[in-house]
Amino acid sequence: MIENIIKVFGPATLSFFVGIAITPTITHFLYKYKLWKKKSGKIATDGRETPIFNELHKEKEVGTPRLGGVVIWISVITTALSLWFISKIIPTESTIKLDFISRSQTWIPLATLFVGALVGMIDDVMEIFGSKGYIAGGMSLRKRLLAVTTMGVLCGAWFYNKLDISSIALPFNQTLDMGIFIIPFFALVMLFMYSGGVIDGLDGLAGGVFAVFFSSYAGIALVQNQIDIATFCAVVVGGILAFLWFNVPPARFYMSETGTMALTTTLTVVAFMTDTLGGGHGLLVLPIIAIPLVITSLSDIIQLTSKKFRNGKKVFLVAPIHHHFEALGWPSYKVTMRYWILSIIFGVIGFSIALLG
Repeated sequence: MIENIIKVFGPATLSFFVGIAITPTITHFLYKYKLWKKKSGKIATDGRETPIFNELHKEKEVGTPRLGGVVIWISVITTALSLWFISKIIPTESTIKLDFISRSQTWIPLATLFVGALVGMIDDVMEIFGSKGYIAGGMSLRKRLLAVTTMGVLCGAWFYNKLDISSIALPFNQTLDMGIFIIPFFALVMLFMYSGGVIDGLDGLAGGVFAVFFSSYAGIALVQNQIDIATFCAVVVGGILAFLWFNVPPARFYMSETGTMALTTTLTVVAFMTDTLGGGHGLLVLPIIAIPLVITSLSDIIQLTSKKFRNGKKVFLVAPIHHHFEALGWPSYKVTMRYWILSIIFGVIGFSIALLG
């Protein structure tokens, strides 16, 4: 057990320090080339302007770089490849133990993290250079959803064809066999988690809640004896904490799409990895552990539905809901810290339910 704990926390610590080490160079690059939006504000999903949001954030988006999420995934991938490489050139018992890249557990989450980060980076670059004179640039929502759907289908197909997973766990040690429909279901879950990625709207908010999400799943995977998955999740937490070190108010950079797409899609994969594959209930507790993403996504859906069917009337002053609290007069740091607290509480609840089954 002690060896497993060292394997989990050793690489996580390394990931944190890698992130701290690379951030000054990344920050210099982001500021040197002014990689931020050239005009503040955004357009809502329904195509309408968002005057309340634009007023709240008129001085925040311009001058603060995007692409901060690269700190996270570069830290994770660098740590994973470094430990793998060391285990190959110095194959001792200790170095082999620390290598957490494995076909059965971490190939898919690592690939998902990288692909999500890459697609998100493309969107960020388009947002930066496509916003000259406009409120926003970037990939269209349709294209981003198509990218996430494709990732979900490919991951679902891997689970179904390569890992022979076609069922999900239910309460009281029951399972639901979905057959080939596990593939579209996988894509739908990934899409919903991705829709909550708009939580990246306040300094430190996304970093704090994602650190709790992956910490919770690191614990679940450790209990399931899926040590490589547990290590992977802990390494992600290390990268997030390095990012968060520089993202607390006032943020040096924003996580943006290269971070949120990578993390939401990877979180989905981890939830499925700790479900029937690990003999657990990772998917069942996903809406509990990731409750901030669920609430964020639902608040957008409720707002859009209300405006469409109630002649433009809104439920919230501005959506997603964390901006509603801002509009009510809450300081952004208060919103952020209360989200952190709720994340920890529901992370503990979800972890406990996963253990109880």
